[in-house]
Amino acid sequence: MHNLVNFLTAGILATAPLLFGVLGEILTEKSGNLNLGVEGMMFMGGIGGLLGAYYYGLSTDTPSTFVAVLLAILCSMLCAGFGAFLFSVLTITLRANQNVTGLALTIFGVGFANFFGEAVAASDPNRVLAVSESVRNAFNGPIFPPAMVQIPFLGKLLFSHNFMVYLSILLALVLSLFLYHSRKGLNLRAVGENPATADAAGVNVTLYKYVATCLGGAISGLGGLYLVMNAACGVGGVWVHNCIDGYGWLAVALVIFSVWSPSRAVLCSLVFGGLSVMRYYYPVSWIPSTIYDIIPYLTTAVVLIAVSIRNSRQSQPPESLGLAYFREER
Repeated sequence: MHNLVNFLTAGILATAPLLFGVLGEILTEKSGNLNLGVEGMMFMGGIGGLLGAYYYGLSTDTPSTFVAVLLAILCSMLCAGFGAFLFSVLTITLRANQNVTGLALTIFGVGFANFFGEAVAASDPNRVLAVSESVRNAFNGPIFPPAMVQIPFLGKLLFSHNFMVYLSILLALVLSLFLYHSRKGLNLRAVGENPATADAAGVNVTLYKYVATCLGGAISGLGGLYLVMNAACGVGGVWVHNCIDGYGWLAVALVIFSVWSPSRAVLCSLVFGGLSVMRYYYPVSWIPSTIYDIIPYLTTAVVLIAVSIRNSRQSQPPESLGLAYFREER
């Protein structure tokens, strides 16, 4: 039982970066934009947040941990949102191919993050880009009192996580309420399904696409920040070359697995989070560790095939996904 609790707890910790990426891409795709640059935006969000906290710590003799965490989140979202803005300009205004632009954004984001991460690390006296211990503790420590964490079984499972885990779940709830229980959410879904009809009804299609894509990119960037700051499934506040390591691509696949539903995305991310840490808690001597590493990706392929075979209306993407909208053709 003790090992099961530890496994589930680690699985929940590994869920958060995937969930941020999935939620950001769901919001983007609901507007009809297919942004395959999630990996790049997660890289940009990770380096942006790390640099924000790092330079704030250098700028004052008595840095506030709260301000440092807030700056890290803000810089992460702004940096990743900037990547999504570039994608929006190219695909919405200039009507470039969304698949090619998304792949280019991934290459750009990876290079952008690795370049600045290593350049700043080279200029640091310790030859490393790292935030202070207090900031690392803020991103890794539980937010509930120890008495709640010590509740048998449920305490560690529900109350021992860092604030970003709960933030990811809260975002899923808010996004679900927005998409399915608000007028603007209905407008956004209409833009993704049939932009010409939405335009004829007076909805500003370009504005909705821009806002959804940029905000979706900013949310995805928080997944990169989590991986950079978290010690359990990331690197713990230190920049490491290529530290995102494929999470963005998993997030893109999980959007399909969750059938574009924020609430289902929580469960799907939890399943894949558990698969990513399974080898540490249930190792099998005759299975090489590399096999455990590829299990999430093999599962992704199986899920994509299953969803394609199912071919039900509920499992289909927004009808105009990946298609540029030309108002003159309405």
